Amino acid sequence: MLPMPLFAYNLYLVHLPILIVVVSLVYSATRYDQWGPILWEALRWGGRLAFFLVGVAFFLFVLNWKF
Repeated sequence: MLPMPLFAYNLYLVHLPILIVVVSLVYSATRYDQWGPILWEALRWGGRLAFFLVGVAFFLFVLNWKF
């Protein structure tokens, strides 16, 4: 299998924050009707999602480094 070019990794990193913001806003908007609670819940949920994704990336990095 051919390795992925370096610019392909950069495309993932550029679109990831946009995807986190959009997903967290849509998820929060399904739970609340007013903008204040929507934005607050989107901020909290987006932070948890980003923390989870960083944890998965770190786990995969360590797994790749060890083996």
